[in-house]
Amino acid sequence: MTFARPGLLLLLVIPVAIGLWEWQRRGRPLVLPLDHSQARPKRWLRRLVNGAHLLPPALLAVAVLLLAGPQRLAVAEAARVLTNIQFVLDVSGSMTAPFGEGTRADQATQALVDFTSYRKGDAFGLTLFGSEVLHWVPVTKDLSALRLSAPFLRPEKMPPYMGGTMIGHALRSVQKILNERPEGDRMVVLISDGESADLGGGLAQELGEALVRDNIIVFYIHVAEGSPQEETFTLASLTGGQAFAAGDPTALKEVFQRIDQMKPARLQPSAPERVDWWRPVVVAGLTLLGLQVTTAFGLRYTPW
Repeated sequence: MTFARPGLLLLLVIPVAIGLWEWQRRGRPLVLPLDHSQARPKRWLRRLVNGAHLLPPALLAVAVLLLAGPQRLAVAEAARVLTNIQFVLDVSGSMTAPFGEGTRADQATQALVDFTSYRKGDAFGLTLFGSEVLHWVPVTKDLSALRLSAPFLRPEKMPPYMGGTMIGHALRSVQKILNERPEGDRMVVLISDGESADLGGGLAQELGEALVRDNIIVFYIHVAEGSPQEETFTLASLTGGQAFAAGDPTALKEVFQRIDQMKPARLQPSAPERVDWWRPVVVAGLTLLGLQVTTAFGLRYTPW
């Protein structure tokens, strides 16, 4: 046990001094007729009474310990390492195509929201892209910001210049956003249904190597029939991620579950911290107080 204010422990001198005085004092003797009897003195009774008189100083000592702030080292627990996850969602016109009971954009948005529910403790951001890039939700641990924005992510509500598909341009912009996050891992989950013209000619290789240098992992999800663009496989694998094909809503949910398994929450040991530890001192104080009240009914010297 340690104390937050150890200097106050010097006050324990006061109850110790009072206790010594109570144990040794004799008071003023008073001669009574029974003093001349042949009864043997009961030393145990005297010690019991003296012990009862030590209870108030003991309570004072408990009060000093409480004022000193008893502490102990808390058991070290593993702390979760923050993962900064940036969702990058294609809002081009082709994302309005039917996909299950809704459109590709609807199902993708719902999958993103569901993914956040079992990644509590991580920080999420949302970027919309087409021919241009729009950072919709900054990286935050406030999940309500992402969930409340879901109704506004429909491609029909986007300006005309968002109609294309420029994956490379979107990833370069997101790279700058994640580089501003000084703490935690960095991950990108990009969802699109088309092919990007700015990944050919070795640009995917170049972009992937740049993302690796910044410790950014990319997962690409293709929400359409057929296989993803070949360059997306190259880019994702370079960063340590993967490209997936999700031809229906069920496959889309399975892809997100697999991403969660591939990039699980990372834990690191944390240093033990000192926390208040009142319990043993309080229990001792209550016990002494109970004994003091009990002994006050009979274990005391006569007041004359």
